[in-house]
Amino acid sequence: MKNKKKGLLAAYGMVLPAFLVVMLTVAYPIVSAVIQSFQDENTRAFTTANYTYFFTEKAQRNNLIYTLVVVFVTVAIAIVLAYLLALYLRFVKSRISRAIGMLYLLPRFVPTMCAVYAMITIIRDSGLINRIGLLFGLDIKLGLMYHASGIVVMNLWFNIPFATMMIAAGLGAIPDSIVEASRDTGAGRWKTFTSMILPLSMKDVVVASTFVFMSNVGSFTTPYLMGGNSPKMLGIALYDQFNKYLSYNRSAALSVIMFLICSVSAAVYIYTNLKEKDWEK
Repeated sequence: MKNKKKGLLAAYGMVLPAFLVVMLTVAYPIVSAVIQSFQDENTRAFTTANYTYFFTEKAQRNNLIYTLVVVFVTVAIAIVLAYLLALYLRFVKSRISRAIGMLYLLPRFVPTMCAVYAMITIIRDSGLINRIGLLFGLDIKLGLMYHASGIVVMNLWFNIPFATMMIAAGLGAIPDSIVEASRDTGAGRWKTFTSMILPLSMKDVVVASTFVFMSNVGSFTTPYLMGGNSPKMLGIALYDQFNKYLSYNRSAALSVIMFLICSVSAAVYIYTNLKEKDWEK
């Protein structure tokens, strides 16, 4: 018994430093932000005005709706394109697929600032595409700058490779024997896909969707450089509240709102992993 207690104490002693670091760097800031979000900026009295401001003030409400629209559009397009690319890499055996398999992750290694500025030089009204068009007598102006569509395009640059990597890992775990058995029974490609491949890879699609969703809710660099003045993504709205208006209590409230939005996606991720056996069935 003494040896068992010593072993437990030693185990807890080794875990304690990491636990304290997590509490100080993660738990404490979250609790502190929640408390501050319910305080009046002047009197420190309890109030919900910091939250109602973001849902009743028209500009702030538009920022919230704008962010959700951009995020959901990004998730939908990124997951569809990533899934198609992952299917191609998994089931097509050719030199082109192998080359794409080696290169498709390169955008993840390009610094965000460099990638955004590179995209700006291409898609802006006086950018590369416009200059090429002028050579053929065409004045091509895409209108992507300072617009939600430009932010979505830039988000796809970063998120498609990441989502493809996650989905391709799930597709790679599907044995070839399952696909071959389905074809041996007379099922066509579409039937094999809908009845075998899609159900077995759906968990990875959901997980990839949650990560893409969370990574875009609080994005800053892309909307800061390519977004318009109004409406704004929540990351820019938070920056304005904290740095321009010095409204720390409203900043805390907006942080909590963003955390709650991401928590929905996090809950889906946790539920998906807890139901792993159900997905396998």
